[in-house]
Formats: sequence, structure tokens, C-alpha cells
Amino acid sequence: MKINLNIYLLMENFLIIQLAVVVIFLYINCLMIFTFLKKEAFRTDTRYILFSQTLFPDSGLILIANLALVLVYYQVAIHFVVCCLLSVIMSLLTVVSPLALVAMCLERYVAICMPLRHADISTPRTRNICLLIMWLISSVIPIYVLYVSLFLIPSKLLLAYVVCSIDVLFVESWQNLVRTTLFQMYFLVMFGIVLFTYVKIMKAARAASSENKKSTNKGLRTVLLHAFQLLLSLLQFICPYVETSVLHIDILLYVNLRYSDFIVFFLAPRCLSPLIYGLRDEKFSVVLRNYVFFGHYTFVSNLFNSVNSRSRVQTKTKPMVI
Repeated sequence: MKINLNIYLLMENFLIIQLAVVVIFLYINCLMIFTFLKKEAFRTDTRYILFSQTLFPDSGLILIANLALVLVYYQVAIHFVVCCLLSVIMSLLTVVSPLALVAMCLERYVAICMPLRHADISTPRTRNICLLIMWLISSVIPIYVLYVSLFLIPSKLLLAYVVCSIDVLFVESWQNLVRTTLFQMYFLVMFGIVLFTYVKIMKAARAASSENKKSTNKGLRTVLLHAFQLLLSLLQFICPYVETSVLHIDILLYVNLRYSDFIVFFLAPRCLSPLIYGLRDEKFSVVLRNYVFFGHYTFVSNLFNSVNSRSRVQTKTKPMVI
């Protein structure tokens, strides 16, 4: 009884911390989405359009996943069809955002390694084709999950109410195995493409002149950070095997590990995109700060600069006390 109470309190504390983190990053994402939608210059630039393809799916995935987690925690049963729909949407959003990261790395590769061809390659037509391919590739796993599950699940279960989890859709053990294998293949291929772009940009950085060095090095750091994001996302699919082994050792350790894995390998990669790309981009961050300060960013910035200037002058003119 004491162990069950400790587990319940531990899960409740994790849930509170997790929801606090989610609210903060959803707020940041909403600000960035608002910034993207308000400025036409961002809506017509390939780099920022691809960035928006991480913001929208990540925000949706964080919101739906945490809603599902709260429902599971409080054991709230929902209709099976609704649960099936939520699971399919989460599977779709899990892939489309990393694919957008890969597309962003390829865009940086073309801009840095093939600058003369960048304008010809990065056109509205190729951009639309790229977005279509991204969403088509992302829909393969959700279609597999939906088709196989509806084929194997008994018809009477379609009218039932269940505590929603992706495991509800898997009647046979091989279904989850195939899904996990597909996810791992996707992320390994994407990780390989990102490493390819990193190596190419690194070579370009070594050969770049001093004028282009700064821009090339910044692109190199961005690609490296995206590779780190994809690595975290890839490790997410190894976690269940480790958690299953720990479950047989200690239940409290299992609960700790499961929530830690959820925050580090599920939430963190989705929360890193705004920090990596949005806040580090000079144009985007200036406009974002302006909206954060309700259009008075320039005034606030000048105010702080004038205060700092006066403090430096006072320090210099302050008489020496002997």
C-alpha cells in the first residue's frame, strides 16, 4: 500500500512538472507561430516556411500527447474511434517535424555549398513539392497503424470506451514491432542525411573566405544542433526496451525512468526547435521580441541602453575618495 502511494505521489509530481514545461514551451511556440503568420517576408521564405513545419506539428503533438497522458493518469475512458484518431495524428506529427528538420539542413547545405544555384532550387514550386513529399512520407506509418488495426480489431471494440493509448490499437505483438522498426528506419535515414549535410558544410567552412566564415559556421552549428535533436528522437524508440527490463527490477525506478524518458526523448526534441532556430535567427528574433514587448521592443532596448550608458558615465565621473 505504501509503495502504491509513493508511486502515485511520484507520478503526480512528474505530471505537474511536465505540464508546467509544456505550458511554457507552448506559449513560446504560439508567439513564434504568430510572428511567422504576421510577417509576409517569413511566409515567402523557404527557410522560415520549413521552420513553421516544425512549429505547427510540434505544438500539436505536445498538446495531444499531454492530453492523452492526463487522460491515462486519471483513467478517463474515451470512445475507441476518438482514441484511434488521436493515435494516428500523433504518429503523423511524430515524423513530419523531424522531416522538416532534415529539409532545413538540406536548404542550408544548398545555400552554403551551392550559393549560385540556391535561388533556382529554392522556388515556390520546389518548396510545395518538398512539403507534399514530407507529408506523404509522414503518412505511411499512420496509414499502416490505422489499416492493420482496423483489420485485426474485433468490430465490437469499435463501439467501446477505452483508456486511450497507442497499445490499444495493437492486437498482435508484431504490429508494434513493425511500427517501431519503421520509425527507427526513418530516423536512421534522416540522421544519415543530416550528417551528410554537416560534413559538406564543414568542408565549405574550411574553404570559405573570412567574409563568409561567420555565416558558414553558424549554419554548421545549426545542422549540428538538428542532428542532436534527431538523435534524441531516435533514442525514444529504444527506451521501451530499457524500461521493460527495469520494470522487473524496481517499480519506483521504472516510473522515474519512464517519465524521464518522456521529458528528455519526447518533449525536449520538440521544445528545442524554437530555441535552436527561432531565437538564434537574427531577423526572426528581432520581430519576435517586438511582439513580446507589444511593439515597443525598440523603445525598451533604447531605454536599457540609455540606462547602461548613464551608469557607465557616472562610474567614470565619480570622484575618487581618498
